[in-house]
Amino acid sequence: MEEIIIKNKVKIARIEKGGLTQGDLAKLVGVTRQTMNLIEAQKYNPTIRVCLLISKHLEKPVDELFWIEE
Repeated sequence: MEEIIIKNKVKIARIEKGGLTQGDLAKLVGVTRQTMNLIEAQKYNPTIRVCLLISKHLEKPVDELFWIEE
């Protein structure tokens, strides 16, 4: 089975949101700062729940923040 890699623009959106830190966003979403770091580095595929919460708190559509690398 082929591995699916989810790409994202979370770091860019987080900075555009007014300098929200990884730790701040992590607390809002309910994950650790380390998990948020791995998501931004594209080394961890977040769950749908986490994607939706990140989208909500960054006030961006999910499909603008996350996509599958073909």
